[in-house]
Amino acid sequence: MDLGLAGRRVLITGGSQGIGFAIAEGFLAEGCEITLVARDQSRLDEAIATLGAQGGKVDGIAIDLSKRGAAEELAAARPDTDILVNNAGAVPIGDIFEVDEDKWREGWDLKVFGYVNLTRAMYARMRGKPPKVILNILGTGADKPQWRYACGTPANISLVGLTRALGGRSIDDGVRVVAVSPGAVETERWKNIHKKRARENLGDEARWREGLIQDQPLGRAAQPAEVANVAVFLASDRASWVCGETVVVDGGRLYRENWF
Repeated sequence: MDLGLAGRRVLITGGSQGIGFAIAEGFLAEGCEITLVARDQSRLDEAIATLGAQGGKVDGIAIDLSKRGAAEELAAARPDTDILVNNAGAVPIGDIFEVDEDKWREGWDLKVFGYVNLTRAMYARMRGKPPKVILNILGTGADKPQWRYACGTPANISLVGLTRALGGRSIDDGVRVVAVSPGAVETERWKNIHKKRARENLGDEARWREGLIQDQPLGRAAQPAEVANVAVFLASDRASWVCGETVVVDGGRLYRENWF
């Protein structure tokens, strides 16, 4: 299906790896012009080189969006962006006692305030110039609160709220605000989290799959491309009447009861 995205300018934060990188690949395949954003210059350069080898126009900006003023600086550097993908940030795992105030604030400065600040800055430039899209990558912690994700659950809930609040009228300004909420996705971060748990609980990180994904649909996590496919579609005009919504991509895991 031709999504009609050729020539659209896409800005992807956290785009050098994982879901962000897969989303970049998806947009690139549709003929978009891609700008990746990440804090790590070397990783950013590597991602740009990999995508560049696939053809198309790709560049990058190294910036830390947790810092004050960074969002406005980035928006000023790419004022003609058509599609903003907010994806940067990794909120720490742990219960309310494991995640202290410093770690909590550090996680929210990038994941929550990073999204809010960049959305504010880009929306001001996108307003009145349709079709524009702001796409937030969230997580199912918003739908399934967990004791061991005390910091991430309210972070994701707040960003679902942001998506809904803005999406309630943003379409009138020519800007669609939507979100994708993935469940378990087999990224390096996800694997490292479970390897750590396997070392602690089983004494061997090589056993990280044991008992960790057995309750997942099809006994596996999603591949990043499976999330990217939904994200790219939502950002296209094929989804022109979708605004303010958060689409869960987890193979039905959210509704899978495991207490019978």
